[in-house]
Amino acid sequence: MTDEQFMAWLKNPAAVRMVLIEAEVNVAGAEVTRYIASREYVTGPADLPANTVYLPLAKGGLAFTEQVSLTGEASLSSGDIELDNGDGALDSWLGDVWRNRRIRAWSGDPAWPRAEFRLVFDGIVDDVGSSSRDTVNLVLRDKLQRLNTPISEAKLGGTSPNKDAVLPIPFGACSNVTPLLKNPGTLEYGFGCQVEGIMGGIEYGSEARYNGKPVAIDANFAAGSFKLLLNPNGNTITCSVLGDNGSGYAPRIAPLVRRIATAYGKPGDRFTDADLDLTNLAAFDAAHTQPVGLYVADRINQALAIQQLAASVGAQAVMSATGQLRLIQIALPARGVPVEIGPDQMLANSLRPAERLPVVAAVKIAFDRNYTVQTGLAAGLLPWHADLYATEWLTETVVDEAVQARYRLTDDPVQIETCLKTRADARGEAQRRLALRSVPRTIYELDGEPELAVLQLGAPVVLRDDRWGLAAGAPGVVVMMQRNWLTGRVTVGVMV
Repeated sequence: MTDEQFMAWLKNPAAVRMVLIEAEVNVAGAEVTRYIASREYVTGPADLPANTVYLPLAKGGLAFTEQVSLTGEASLSSGDIELDNGDGALDSWLGDVWRNRRIRAWSGDPAWPRAEFRLVFDGIVDDVGSSSRDTVNLVLRDKLQRLNTPISEAKLGGTSPNKDAVLPIPFGACSNVTPLLKNPGTLEYGFGCQVEGIMGGIEYGSEARYNGKPVAIDANFAAGSFKLLLNPNGNTITCSVLGDNGSGYAPRIAPLVRRIATAYGKPGDRFTDADLDLTNLAAFDAAHTQPVGLYVADRINQALAIQQLAASVGAQAVMSATGQLRLIQIALPARGVPVEIGPDQMLANSLRPAERLPVVAAVKIAFDRNYTVQTGLAAGLLPWHADLYATEWLTETVVDEAVQARYRLTDDPVQIETCLKTRADARGEAQRRLALRSVPRTIYELDGEPELAVLQLGAPVVLRDDRWGLAAGAPGVVVMMQRNWLTGRVTVGVMV
């Protein structure tokens, strides 16, 4: 079935719709798949899976909400499936282990062969519960939940005083970090990964530093370690490091997101390239070449680290409905060819303002984090070096004085901490954010016709209506999607 044929079926008000669900679950220690549907369905001998009965249990929910955070914090999309348990036949399902198991849903017509159904959701079950005596409910999350696990829990081990310390992981270019002392006897310091290089403190050079003073090292980049050639005598050891080089050093957001998602965390939960929208990541990388750095010295989880990197340029990692990780930057105008959303694409009188975003007159970006703030350093350091070592963040602020005066706003905004490395990139990002938010922005919601189900978060649109000054059409960007798999209807959130 072609995309055009599937779209024609979606638009057909007489079409009979149903949903097929395949949910993995652990039953008495064995991993099994349960086949569920919104009405009776049995596959044929040539189908995959063959001769399989899908139990007609799904009676409610069957909608999933995807949303981007406009403040940059990590978020998970969510949904719910309500199963009919009026006769108590599913009571035992509440004792099974559903959490963090894969679940997929397909939409189609009861008359279609199994292969013609379209995948509409690929995620995980967050939990199982019961909202009433007659129901069992499966709470759904997107696959980003799989990355809600520490990047690394690998400890140094051995018998040294640091044996229980988690090995730190540097990603990209990290300034003035405190490496872990691996071996006090040999003065070996290092990290939990192969690195590209070990440099000096805030001023790059081929050395580490103690209390800001350069000291010679014998580096082993492949092992992610170095040995001091002089005893530090209790002084604080720091260095700047060009981080993880396990798949080639690339201190940019998209390659680091891919590396963290596929090479770190619990082996059984790691993503593969099949879980990534590689086309989206390649396009994002081409558009965002700013060098970044993130030093992970504790049990920060993968999802949070990925969101910190993405948020550095006002972007967010999201999962598509079909289970692929994408990087979305909320921008106006959004990249791509806009889709028209007007009266013909939405239910009558369904467009409504959902949220007004506050106008800002200034943006302050923090960049090039100094991971080891130091005072009382060794004598002889240049004063500006000492000042840098005593400062955790460098900052860049841009102000629109006309907006500030008109809206009576402050020119001392809350600092936005990023993984950016250079002042030029920090200033460019501050200017971009100010241009986006120095004018009034509104998020509108609408109930759309089935053809809008193909929209993705971050997609460009032109929103048109005879209300709210939208008669001539206004450029917008999709920030929320709620798809009802059974009815084919969608609710769309658009920021203009």
